Amino acid sequence: MVQSASETAGGAGEAGQEATVPVPAAAGSGPISHTIFRLARLHRMLAGQLLRRIGLHPGQELVMMHLWELGARRQAELVRLMDSDAATMTRTVRRLEQAGFVRRCPDPTDKRASLIEPTAASHALRREVERVWSRLEDISTAGLSDDERTEALLTLERLEQNLVQAAVSSPDTTAEQ
Repeated sequence: MVQSASETAGGAGEAGQEATVPVPAAAGSGPISHTIFRLARLHRMLAGQLLRRIGLHPGQELVMMHLWELGARRQAELVRLMDSDAATMTRTVRRLEQAGFVRRCPDPTDKRASLIEPTAASHALRREVERVWSRLEDISTAGLSDDERTEALLTLERLEQNLVQAAVSSPDTTAEQ
């Protein structure tokens, strides 16, 4: 059965706001979590379509944003900045390097380490990444007033704070309380 988010939450759904995937009955006790999952999946899919046109995959643009803003960084610092893991970052940096958007250079303070730095080719890409993110924002918030956008951002930030707090306060967030 396909339900709108408001029907799942017990309200009356408005026409045109139906979910595009069936909502399993087991998700009934977590309608917000299920909606976040679907929203994140759709957002990443659309971002992928937009980024593919400029030669990037989702997540790579975020690495580039940090490098453009902060300059050359150690890979371990990129892992921390992106809240990623080392293996994923290694693959991401390797792909960006192969595409000519980053290069490795020796770290002047530690001869055992290298820095990842953006190339001139990546700087030419920056404006395109900004356009993609602007387009993604416009699509995601279409039909929302400025006040609704502000409220949505505040709500999403609060949800993020809740999840961060749960992750740091309990190593096993799946345990029943």
